Amino acid sequence: MGSEELHKTTLAEQLLDLAVRSGAEAAEVFQSRSLSRPVFFEANRLKQLESAQAEGMALRLWRQGRPGLAVAYGAVDAQLLVDRALALSELNDPETIELSDGSKIAYPDLGEAVSVEQLVDWGKHAIALVRDVYPDVLCEAEWECEAETTRLINTKGVDYGYTDTTLSCSLSAEWIRGDDFLSVYDGQTQRGTLAPEALVEQILMRLDWATENTRSISGKLPILFTSKAADMLWGTVQAALNGKQVIEGASPWSDRLNEPVISEELTLLQQPNIGPFSCPFDDEGTPTRPITFIDQGILKLFYADRTTGRTLGSGTTGNGFRPGLGSYPTPGMFNLIVEPGARSRSKFTKSLSELIASMDSGLIVDQMLGGGAGISGEFSINVDLGYRVKNGQIIGRVKDTMVSGNVYTALKQLIELGNDADWNGSCYTPSMIVGGLSTTSRG
Repeated sequence: MGSEELHKTTLAEQLLDLAVRSGAEAAEVFQSRSLSRPVFFEANRLKQLESAQAEGMALRLWRQGRPGLAVAYGAVDAQLLVDRALALSELNDPETIELSDGSKIAYPDLGEAVSVEQLVDWGKHAIALVRDVYPDVLCEAEWECEAETTRLINTKGVDYGYTDTTLSCSLSAEWIRGDDFLSVYDGQTQRGTLAPEALVEQILMRLDWATENTRSISGKLPILFTSKAADMLWGTVQAALNGKQVIEGASPWSDRLNEPVISEELTLLQQPNIGPFSCPFDDEGTPTRPITFIDQGILKLFYADRTTGRTLGSGTTGNGFRPGLGSYPTPGMFNLIVEPGARSRSKFTKSLSELIASMDSGLIVDQMLGGGAGISGEFSINVDLGYRVKNGQIIGRVKDTMVSGNVYTALKQLIELGNDADWNGSCYTPSMIVGGLSTTSRG
């Protein structure tokens, strides 16, 4: 089920031909096939094996400038799909046709599949390592290998395709001590192989930190967001960098191009060719490219699809993605890399343990309850898993604690940035200590 097979498929070409002969002046077909084999563990034991396969096709066309989008899953009746798209186009207003020019390219496939047996072995090994140290915990886990094949073809010559095989896992440990309940979780997403020992190391470290409960503290103090928790901050930044939010006037950075918006110690860039979330082209057929959005705190560019980029005057940045097969492309961020600015790279070299040792008094946030901040930046979150730091040492887990403040304010008050960057979703971020936030505790 590789990209070469999709290129041999004639249905996509048939749909384009039918669309044009039915009066469409332009059309594109987006094809997606996926095969996943997840392995589930519950209460320390293998629970079940699954296999899920899906196939879908989206036809987007324009007749008299009016767009129409129709989707089919599984077997496809080509004429019926074209007729449905044409009927929907009658309900829409004319728009500028946004299609990429291109040629036929079969991009190299990414990643390698592993067997179900390997996934089971990894899961059993990870759980055994945790329970060797903490025999009373209950572990749940999911290990998965998923292959997704994408093909995009349009009437302007684009015919792109590739297969992406991704491995992922998650592991949680539940520890019940009387009326005290603790749940620690972490995960990995990689291509080629997974590292159960490294995952277990993270779980055991957090269980060690939580051996004792301690009183929290209220007031303003430095907050250390682990790489897992820091993703909450960057979710807000990604929303502010969205060109569509700029056009709608929702982004607080709409008129801040070439101005400082976060700490000068920080640089945010997109690297399309590294990590497990890399991709060679977006869902509009635009080749992806390295982009620096914020350079040493200064806002340089918003990300955009073709329509948004035309409105902004910047052009597309290769960030037009479909939230779902039945959706039109919209600006989407992928492979966001958080790193120190060029002048600061020699400064931020501390490991997570060294970051903790640098704190006189503070709070570590590792897991949170509730949603993020949203584009306003204002947030108030309950700490699901957090730790009190005193004199550079973790003295225990805190409970019934809330952290509140503003994301943009916190990112202007960066205190330390770690060297322990990891993938959290499609964001590659290290741990970081920020100021400007408040904690509230019932204790």
